[in-house]
Amino acid sequence: MFQVSSDTSQLSKPAQYEELAAQARSLMADETDWIANAANFASLVFNSLPGLNWAGFYFYDGTELVVGPFQGKPACVRIALGKGVCGTAAQTRVTQVVRDVHEFPGHIACDSASQSEVVVPLIAADGSLIGVWDVDSPLLARFDDEDAKGMEALCKVFVELATRAA
Repeated sequence: MFQVSSDTSQLSKPAQYEELAAQARSLMADETDWIANAANFASLVFNSLPGLNWAGFYFYDGTELVVGPFQGKPACVRIALGKGVCGTAAQTRVTQVVRDVHEFPGHIACDSASQSEVVVPLIAADGSLIGVWDVDSPLLARFDDEDAKGMEALCKVFVELATRAA
C-alpha cells in the first residue's frame, strides 16, 4: 500500500511540490493504466495540499473536455473549449491562476464553495491536447505563481508516466 509522506506543511511551496512530484513518480512507477494513474494522482494531491475542495482531470475527447478522475464534490461533466477557466486553459494552452473565480469572465461554478482555482493544460509529447488538471479552493487567493509552477511540474510527471503505455 502506498503511503503519503509525512506532513509537508512546514516546507516552502517549491519544496512541497518537489516532494509531491517524487511521491507521484513513485505512485505511478509500476502502473501503466492511465485512468488508474489519474485517479491516484488526484487523490494524492487532494489529500496532500491544504485548502482544496476539488482536484481532478478533464480529458479532451476531440471536441470538448469531459470530467475524469477527481476528488471532491460531483462536477460539471462537459466543458467546451474556451469556456470557463478549464476551457480557457485548454484553448490557450496556458496555465490559469485565478485568485477570485467571481472575477473570471464566464467562470463555471460546479461547486459554489470554490473561490480560487488553478488549471494546467496537459499536452502530450506530440503537442496534442490531453486535457487539463484543475484544482479549486474555498479560500480566496489560495493559489499563486509558485502553485502554478508546482502544479505544472506535477503535471509534467503525470503526462510522462501516465501516457507512456497509452
